[in-house]
Amino acid sequence: MKKITRKNPIQVPSPVGNYSHLTIIPKDATMYALSGQIGVGINGKLPSSLTEQVRNTLKNIQLILEAEGLNADNVVKANIWATEEINWDDFDQQWETMFRNPYPSMTFAYITALGLPEIKIEIDILAAK
Repeated sequence: MKKITRKNPIQVPSPVGNYSHLTIIPKDATMYALSGQIGVGINGKLPSSLTEQVRNTLKNIQLILEAEGLNADNVVKANIWATEEINWDDFDQQWETMFRNPYPSMTFAYITALGLPEIKIEIDILAAK
């Protein structure tokens, strides 16, 4: 199978964050759609801080990918929804512990609420192998 390709075409401005403008998925790839993941820890509790919720959310995504024999290199798109302002230095540091350059494509949005009032971030993932 061909590899997933990530690009930032020179015809458009560089990304403003750690993502790629374009991800090309080989036609023979199997697609994986992860439901939105939140920051519930292994202990079943949702921490109150956004930083801890981000850490747990990324860990949950990693565990799901591993359960299917996948890793961060298989992620083609991340949709990130947050209800409060992100500390980008902290977020980028955590993001880079899981993903490396070239990064997956990404959409990020601030919204007023998620499924429960205490949830501050949700990330859904598309992956391919």
